Amino acid sequence: MLRGERFNRADRVIKIGFWINAVLMVMKLAAGHFGHSEAVFADGVESACDFIGIALTIIALKMGRKPFDEDHPYGHGKAESLSANLVSIIIVATGAWILYGSVTTLIAGVYEAPSILAVLAAASTILIKETLYRYSVRVGGALGSPALLAIAKDHRKDAVTSVATLIGVGGAYLGFRFMDPIAAGLTSFFIFHIGYQTFKISAHELMDGQPETEEVAAIAALAAAIEGVDRVHEIRARRSGQFLIVDLKLDMDPEMTVKKSHEIATIVKERIFERFSNVGDVMIHINPSDEPHEDLNRL
Repeated sequence: MLRGERFNRADRVIKIGFWINAVLMVMKLAAGHFGHSEAVFADGVESACDFIGIALTIIALKMGRKPFDEDHPYGHGKAESLSANLVSIIIVATGAWILYGSVTTLIAGVYEAPSILAVLAAASTILIKETLYRYSVRVGGALGSPALLAIAKDHRKDAVTSVATLIGVGGAYLGFRFMDPIAAGLTSFFIFHIGYQTFKISAHELMDGQPETEEVAAIAALAAAIEGVDRVHEIRARRSGQFLIVDLKLDMDPEMTVKKSHEIATIVKERIFERFSNVGDVMIHINPSDEPHEDLNRL
C-alpha cells in the first residue's frame, strides 16, 4: 500500500468518527439535560472529551505523515503514539469526572425521573458507537496505526458506557431512580480500564518496545530464506506511527565481496518492502558467518 493511500484511509476513519461524535455529543447533552438523566448527560460530557481526543489525533496524523528530515531522521510517526497517550489521559480524566458526579448525587440522595428521550439517546449511542468501533479497529489494524486503534478503543468504551447508561436510565425510567447515578458511577470504572490499556500500549511504543512477535519472526524468516544469507543473527524492530523500523544483522560468507554482500542486503530490503507494507525502513548490518562474535552494545 502506498504511503499516501495509508494516510488517506486513516484520515477517512478519523473524520467519520469526528463528525458522528459531534452529533452524538450534542444529542446526549440535550437528552440528558431535557430528559433529566445524570447518566446520559455524563455520557454527553464524555463525548465532548472524545471530541477533543479525536481532534488531537487529527493533528497527530498530520504531523506523523511528514517525511523524515535532518532533525527527525526516523520520521515523525511517534506523534501518533504521543497522541494516543494524550487520548488515554483524557479518557481517565473523564472517568474521574463521571465518578465524582455520581458519588455526589448518591450522597445528596436527590434523584430526578428521566424521560423516554434519555432512554432512546442511550440506546441509539450503543448501536452507533459499536459500528464505529468495528470499522475503526478493522482499518487501524490493517494500517498498524496506534492512533486509529486508540480511537477505536475509545468508540468501544463509549458503547460499553452506553450499555451501563441504558440499564441505569431504563431502571430509573421504570421507577428505580437511584439506578441512574449508580450506572454513571459504574461506567467510570470501565472508562478507567480502557484508558489504562490505551496508555500502556502507547507508552510501550514511545519507549521503542518490540512489536508483535509473529510479525517480527515472519520478517526474520523472509530474510533468512534469501540466497546468500547464511543466518539472521539478530532482528529488532520498533514502531513509528503506522510504520515499523527494522534492524537486521545478517551472517554471510566472509569471502564475499563488499559489492556482492551489498547486493544481497538490497534484495533482502526489497523483499521485505514487497511483503510488509507497514515496514518504513530496514537497517542491515553484515557479519562474517565463519566465526562467533559479540555485539558491542552499551544499552
